[in-house]
Amino acid sequence: MSYLALARKYRPKSFETLVGQEHVVKALTHALRVQRLHHAYLFTGTRGVGKTTISRILAKSLNCIGADGNGTITAQPCGVCRACTEIDAGRFIDYIEMDAASNRGVDEMAQLLEQAVYQPSVGRYKVYMIDEVHMLTNHAFNAMLKTLEEPPSHILFILATTDPQKIPVTVLSRCLQFNLKQMPPAHIIGHLEHVLTDEAVPFDKGALRLIAANAGGSMRDALSLTDQAIAYSAGNVDEAQVRAMLGTVDETFLFRALEALAAGDGKALLAITDEMSERSLSYTAALADLAGLLGKIALAQTVPEGLPDDTPNRERIVALAAQLDREEVQLHYQIALQGRQDLPYAPDEDTGFAMTLLRMLAFRPQTVAVSGGVPPASTAPPRAAPSAGFQASSVQQVRPATISTPTPKLTSSEPPPWMDEESASAAPAKPFDGDWPGLVESLAITGFAKQLAAQSELRNYANGSFELSVPSAALASAANQDKLRDALSRHFGQPMRLSVAVGQTGGNTVASIQRRADDAKYQAVEAGFRADPFVKELLQSGATITSVEPS
Repeated sequence: MSYLALARKYRPKSFETLVGQEHVVKALTHALRVQRLHHAYLFTGTRGVGKTTISRILAKSLNCIGADGNGTITAQPCGVCRACTEIDAGRFIDYIEMDAASNRGVDEMAQLLEQAVYQPSVGRYKVYMIDEVHMLTNHAFNAMLKTLEEPPSHILFILATTDPQKIPVTVLSRCLQFNLKQMPPAHIIGHLEHVLTDEAVPFDKGALRLIAANAGGSMRDALSLTDQAIAYSAGNVDEAQVRAMLGTVDETFLFRALEALAAGDGKALLAITDEMSERSLSYTAALADLAGLLGKIALAQTVPEGLPDDTPNRERIVALAAQLDREEVQLHYQIALQGRQDLPYAPDEDTGFAMTLLRMLAFRPQTVAVSGGVPPASTAPPRAAPSAGFQASSVQQVRPATISTPTPKLTSSEPPPWMDEESASAAPAKPFDGDWPGLVESLAITGFAKQLAAQSELRNYANGSFELSVPSAALASAANQDKLRDALSRHFGQPMRLSVAVGQTGGNTVASIQRRADDAKYQAVEAGFRADPFVKELLQSGATITSVEPS
């Protein structure tokens, strides 16, 4: 068979042609030029990033004799001498590649070390390259320790692994370690452009982006996928063919889904799901790509300059960034990740994907749209009835501490978008008698906004504008003020204004009134409890009461 796979044909043969590992190339070339070489190197990194390639180039650099036969150790091997050509062909007698996955025992290691004491047959150095070295047994590692620490002057060890955590620290400490990086997509695309141009194969940039994205940082995987794409597309590597080959989802579906979410169009979301089902597209890949697209939208919203100008579909991403709220994008991103995780547990993938999109629609922030300037009414959750009785307990009652803050600082909550200046200054449709605690009890509000209302004291009221004082700055957040203002507007049937000052409060807050009522009831129940004849008898016999709390 005459055809040579692209990954083998275009394996770099010199440091100059190596892609994406500049930090390793710089260190090794400097060491070769000044001939300050370590006796053992460890290359770590995922598959297809150049561990074996670098070891072969290093072996050539150590054994190259130049085109004229008079060369010495060099950072630029000639590629034509016997050592260079035989190392490239895998038949140089003094360059030994050993696969530790299939030669992992102490016997194989002992045999290798026995041969290490002999001088090289034809080269300057005898280079041992042990691939996937983490697969060696503990006995094999122990057998090589002494030789690895003080090898003969003609020996150089190169260890390579995808899992350095499994290598004993005694071995790590004897090696010079280089961590090879995953290939960035831009480097992969650039290299594939060079390869396909050299092969005279037509291609488009979108196809190479898809291949780079699916290569997982491995140049070898990218070249293998390119081989597959050439065969699949009959010699024309275009985006549509590569997308069909990889089974990836056309981003058009994802953009349409997000645009439907922005418009609140549930029918469109289900239609998109049906279209994807008809084309047998991968929903797992679709949710992963959707999360990636949402990440780009979030980047465009928060750090616009971080989105490269050559990003595919950049205009649509920027348009969606303007349509969607930041909080909405973050929530959609989390739902997409969770939906992908839950997909195997769905009744079927169609339902799981559709439910993920509908969940995004269900939890999207709702915009208040009101005619006549009156917000829609909402029903407050029912309040639990207070407990009627008390019982003796050994748990001591804890009462809230008084909060004091510095000089009050007034913060103002702006009117909602549906409130104009004229309606904001008008008197409310429902009168207010000045009873702030009573008003708070009747408001349809929960959570921290309820706490803001309960712990605040009315300072002033005039023409639909409330001025409050609250002891905690945390409660006076803009979000809490907005919710309280909206609840007041719904209650009075008229847009209201709200200003909150952080500072001391008196005793006319809902929390203070409730606390005094609880204290009075506590004291009354405790007095009644102590007056009970049986309790009196216990007390007289030496018993004590630690506390009393509601049942």
